[in-house]
Amino acid sequence: MLKRHSYRISLVLGLALSLAACAVGTDAPALRYGTPDEIGMDPVALEQAVAIYEQAVAEDEIRNVVLLVARRGVVVVHEAIGWRDVENELPLQRDSLFRMASNTKPVVATAALNLVEEGLLDLQSPVSAYIPAFSVGENAKITVHHLLTHTSGFRINSLFMSPLLEKSEEHPDAPSLQDEVPRFAEVGPEEEPGTTYSYSNPGFNTLGALVEIASGMMLEDYLRAVIYEPLGMNESLNHESRADHDRMSKVYRRWDEEWGTSWKPGDPPDFPFVRASGGMISTAWDYAIFCQMYLNDGVYDGARVLVPETVVLATTPHTREIYSEEELEERDSFYGYGWNVSTDGSFSHSGSDGTWVRVDPERELIVMAFTQTPRRSDLRSAFFDAVVAALSEEAY
Repeated sequence: MLKRHSYRISLVLGLALSLAACAVGTDAPALRYGTPDEIGMDPVALEQAVAIYEQAVAEDEIRNVVLLVARRGVVVVHEAIGWRDVENELPLQRDSLFRMASNTKPVVATAALNLVEEGLLDLQSPVSAYIPAFSVGENAKITVHHLLTHTSGFRINSLFMSPLLEKSEEHPDAPSLQDEVPRFAEVGPEEEPGTTYSYSNPGFNTLGALVEIASGMMLEDYLRAVIYEPLGMNESLNHESRADHDRMSKVYRRWDEEWGTSWKPGDPPDFPFVRASGGMISTAWDYAIFCQMYLNDGVYDGARVLVPETVVLATTPHTREIYSEEELEERDSFYGYGWNVSTDGSFSHSGSDGTWVRVDPERELIVMAFTQTPRRSDLRSAFFDAVVAALSEEAY
């Protein structure tokens, strides 16, 4: 089964690379504001969808949210509700900056896939081909594909080993991503690589190190060069020390029914270096651009980031193949390359500080709820269903 799977990946990538020089499509939409009737949506029904979150904020179930809905590149909802700082009565704004947490992963996966297209990374190559520390024991079986799909077998619960390395003759650049990642190999996988799924922050941090090694650039520099700047994601970066904290929200969490703050503007960064498991700072609009690029088969406003076949690879439910028939009956989503892919063909991701987006290619939809209140995740599905209900029959 795994051999057939590897063959399909190689075949599709071969087709992708042969199309890498294709002309950029001129009909791929760039985001713009418009009216619901332009894209077959009911404005009243959209207002009812927004009211789901308005009620949650009014009842103090969550503290804030930026909502964005776009169809066929037309943005019909973009609203900020609630407060970025309740205590000082500072409202959340549409251009507020968010701690994206694991919503960083689709972006890092995209960078890795860009390197695959360039021939600088190989999905089926062992990680040890790039990081020699992984040549020992079961580590040697871990491939780039396993990192992208969370099937490496890692069961390391922390983002990095603790404590971080200090500068030394052996590690003159410490602490850094490339210094820390080889330490995962000292623990190694607990499960046979490629046979089980377990969401792995260390796995994605390892992927980030591979991006640096293969590109010869620091991770954030490569993300900026191949994704942020070409797409016009001018508000996106990957280390909170460089973010405008005046545009950021406190991160509110609820303990024992009381609200508390787990992060506030001005707090020191979580880690002194850019990582791949999280750490991105962005706005709803910027991240919607990234999602629209995926809906456009890898291109946005004249800039191509991925060829169409690679977009298909990224949004293919790769982990479906590791489950038995009985297990498949109990699941409605699987992991692709950086995306959680549903059986209906939509793909999504969330972050532990409250951000969430779902992209529906069949309906040509982007549905986004960005909050810094990581609770009441049930609101997301209710909001998505209400947005879908706003589509007219003629819209399909």
